[in-house]
Amino acid sequence: MLAALHLLAFGFALGSVLARALRRLDAAQSVQANELRLRDVFRFDSIWGITAIVLIVTGVTRAFGGFEKGGAYYLHEPLFHLKMTALVVILLIEVSPMLGLIRWRVALAQGGAIDFTRARRFAWMSDLEAGLVMW
Repeated sequence: MLAALHLLAFGFALGSVLARALRRLDAAQSVQANELRLRDVFRFDSIWGITAIVLIVTGVTRAFGGFEKGGAYYLHEPLFHLKMTALVVILLIEVSPMLGLIRWRVALAQGGAIDFTRARRFAWMSDLEAGLVMW
């Protein structure tokens, strides 16, 4: 059951990080024109965050919680180390989009201006993260 939840979370993680659809935001348009798209971005970003937590918790539980093969097996498995490296890289890449989207959420809630100039960069980072999730 734990393995099934962990694997299912990978599908949701991949779908949500791709669905953030940051490319559809246009810096030339107003906040009002982008507001519906922005709410979708925020919804999928939240799903991405929740599934990331589920992946980490279920992964740690599977590896070190006395289930399945156990920690000794995983710590001596090179593929496990590659996956953990990919996880760290994803987390490092995610810092900038996460902070940017938090700023956008605050600005939208306060009725302020949102700077969409980094939307393409965030989209590229999301694509990179999706590739690492698939790997």
